[in-house]
This record gives sequence, C-alpha cells and structure tokens, in this order.
Amino acid sequence: MLNTLGNRLPSVGNRNNGVVVSDEMFSVRIVPVVVLHDAHDAEPLGRALMAGGLPVAEVTFRTAAAADSIRAMAAIEGLIVGAGTVLNPAQVEQAVSAGAQFIVSPGLRHDVVLAAQAAGVPVLPGAVTPSEIMAAQELGLDTVKFFPANVYGGAAAIKALSAPFGGMRFVPTGGVSASNISDYLSLGCVPAVGGSWMVPVDAIREGAFTSVTELCRDAVAAAAAVGK
Repeated sequence: MLNTLGNRLPSVGNRNNGVVVSDEMFSVRIVPVVVLHDAHDAEPLGRALMAGGLPVAEVTFRTAAAADSIRAMAAIEGLIVGAGTVLNPAQVEQAVSAGAQFIVSPGLRHDVVLAAQAAGVPVLPGAVTPSEIMAAQELGLDTVKFFPANVYGGAAAIKALSAPFGGMRFVPTGGVSASNISDYLSLGCVPAVGGSWMVPVDAIREGAFTSVTELCRDAVAAAAAVGK
C-alpha cells in the first residue's frame, strides 16, 4: 500500500478513518521516541534499533535535523519510521515528504489529523480527556497517544477511560520507563508504549550505538515478559 507521495505504508492493522494503523508498528509493543540533533547519527541509530530488535522509530520534530534524519532512517530496509511532535499541517507535509510512515502529535488538532489522513499515513494524536477522545472518534480514529502519561494519571487513568471508550486504544508516552512498562502493557487497551529510555540523547551524541542496541534488547525483553 502506498500513500499519496508514493511511500510504502505498513500493511494490515486497525483503521483510522480508512488509514491503516498497522500492528507492525506495535509488533514489539514499544515505539522508541528519538531526538536527533545531527542527521548523521540517524543511519547508525536506525541500525542499532534494528540490531536490538526494535524495527520502529518515532523521530521527533523538536530539532532542525528531524526531516533529514527521517529521510536517512527511512532508507533502512525493515525499519518503520514516523514523525513525532508534529504540531501543524506543514510539518505533516514535511515529514511525509521525507519518508515518514506515521505521524504522532502531542495533542489533537483536526487539521493535523486531516492532513495526515489526506496523505494516507496513520496518525496518533494526543488525547487524554473524554472530550478529546470523543473528538478523536469523530475523526474516525481508534488509536490515540496518551501524553504525558505520568501527568494525566498513568495506567489507572487509561484503565478508567477504557470503560466508556471500549473500542479505543491508547499508546502512553511520557514518564514510561523500564520500571513501569508492565503497568501499561498489562492493559488490553494498550497495544504499545512510547519511550526514550532505550535511545538516550547522550548515547546518540557520543556515538555509543552498541549501548543503544543493548538497551533496546533489554526493553524488548521487558515488553515480551508482560502478558497481553
């Protein structure tokens, strides 16, 4: 399946208003949230993720290197690369043009969601209140980002929200770590968590990609140990 710019999308999964939210994105139940200050680090980081068993990365639009980093990582076979911290439709276009296969936003802006859907890529906007979740449903979404999870009640809040919103899936990010990953992944409405503990900025800057690979392996093992 190709999006409107000719980029291949992850196959099969739940549908967000006709756009596939692939279970491939959540295959190991962890989405690394990556901050890259130098696009030259993108390719070795992507290979470190793959070596550690994490074939997915959310590259945040918090730095000027984001688009070039996505472009470099999108060239790695088997790696699903998306853009995070996407705040407006212009960034959606920039990210998809660079090869982003999914879009993540910290909040719910209708124009961001609609731009991603028009481009044919899955989109995970932030939604933490009943009103925001209902607005997401109106846009045809069945999976949202729960951010920042540690501020908005953590696993207990997600569990409570899953009662009235039984068809909604939540991807908690913010304050998620190796010490509390099981709290989230033990919930049936949580297909995956987002986090950066396996891709520390200092390790990337220092070129310590072997260390990143080991951290990724530990994270994958921790996720696998949690029953679905």
